[in-house]
Amino acid sequence: MTQAFTFQHLSPEAIEQLVHYLPDYIKVALLKKSTELECSLEATIEMAIANFLDEEALNFEDCLLAQRLKNQNK
Repeated sequence: MTQAFTFQHLSPEAIEQLVHYLPDYIKVALLKKSTELECSLEATIEMAIANFLDEEALNFEDCLLAQRLKNQNK
């Protein structure tokens, strides 16, 4: 049986809810990084989470690909 992979990204609504609960210094750091990278807050948070899970990942799609490759090598 072949497993299908779907790619999902964080919605602006999800980010708004998440950011609401973050400490102010984290919000400031994320906004500063978004400005430096010239990308959306959603993309910045996605990069941070993906990189935490897989040091080579820049987004969720990269992270899932890395996991798929690890599973193929087992």
